[in-house]
This record gives sequence, C-alpha cells and structure tokens, in this order.
Amino acid sequence: MSNEKYDPPPLEPTAGDAAHTLARTGLSALPFVGGPATELLNTVLAPPLIRRQQEWREQLAEAVRAIEEKLGVMPEELSENEDFIDAVLTASDIALRTSCDEKLAALRAAVENSASAESPGASLQQVYLNLVGQYTVWHIRILVLFNNPPEWFRLQGRTMKERRMTSSLVAVLEEAYPELRGCRGFYDQVWRELYTGGMVNTEGLQTTMTAQGASQRRTTELGQGFLAFITNSN
Repeated sequence: MSNEKYDPPPLEPTAGDAAHTLARTGLSALPFVGGPATELLNTVLAPPLIRRQQEWREQLAEAVRAIEEKLGVMPEELSENEDFIDAVLTASDIALRTSCDEKLAALRAAVENSASAESPGASLQQVYLNLVGQYTVWHIRILVLFNNPPEWFRLQGRTMKERRMTSSLVAVLEEAYPELRGCRGFYDQVWRELYTGGMVNTEGLQTTMTAQGASQRRTTELGQGFLAFITNSN
C-alpha cells in the first residue's frame, strides 16, 4: 500500500462557482426572480452553498483516504470504479441539500462502502442513497434502534427496561427517545413510511406484544442492507 495520501485540489470560491451551484439548485428557474431579486438570492444562498461544497469535498477526501487504508484500493483504481463514481455523484447532490451531520455521516459511509467488494451493486446502492435523501434523520434513528433494540441501549451505555408481561414498540421507542413522547402523529408517520418502504416487518408501533417480542429485531433484509451500506464498518 502506498504511503502517499490523496489530497483534493483547493477549492477557491468564485462568483462562477456560486452561480453554477445556485443554478443547480433550480433558483434560476424560479418564476419572477430576476435582477435585484437574483442578486439578493446570491447574497443569501451562495456563501452557505459554497461552504457546504467545501466541507463535503473534505469529507470525500477523507473517504478516499479511508478506502486506501482499509481496503488497499488506490485513488487511481477508484477513478475506474463506476459504482464508486456513481455513488460519489449521487451522494454529493444529496449532501449539498442537507445540514444534518448524521445524514452527512451516512453519505460518507455509503461512499466508502461503494468501493468495497461487498458493495450491493449500482442499482441497490442508488436506491439506498436516494433513501438517505428522502428520509429524515428520525427515519434513520428509528430504523437503527429497531435493528437491534438491546444492542442499541448497550451502545448508549443504558440498560433496556425489563418488562415482565406485555409491551409494545411504542414503549421501546419512547424509552429510547423520551423527546418523542406526545409526538405519536409524527413517529407513526415515520414508521408507516418505513413499513411501506419495506424497511421494517411490523405494520404498527401500537400493537401489544410480549416483552420479549418488543425487544426483537424489526428490520427486514432490505432495511438491514440499507443500514449496513450507510454505516461505517469501523
């Protein structure tokens, strides 16, 4: 393995970069936007977009370094890996549209995993990446929790409450995330979307079940594959 590290060329923010980025977001197509209004949008949106672009480039550079160190794949080889290039381009588009650190971490992990011999392949990785863009951070958090509830609590340094008789998935969810108490409409909608998307195997959170049943994995094979793809293997 080479000791040389890959470093991206420096990105210099220019008026051209800002205009190009803004055009890609569709601002130029907004009705009744022109002249002073366009200049105002440039002033408001161009700086944060350029900052996001720079930060994401740094994340990509770290991903390339990680791929070289963990997988022994050199940057020159990556340039010939079409699945990797597809993942970078899709992830980059999504990254510029979010400020959520957890989603950005998921995108970086996906880019790293796309270079692995165990990559799910171009079509499935495209589905997974699109889901990162579509889902909120709560979709991902809830999916991670119900992939293995006891393990989730252990990693948080907590002990899952023992229930002697009956329980429900709602009880597990609200124990894990007390801030969701009183937000049934919200988390029911999130769960419904996970279920209809084939990510979990249980239709509703409210169903009464045994305490042991409430602690069981609820993710499907598709959901498990999605989490593996967006999770760093470290």
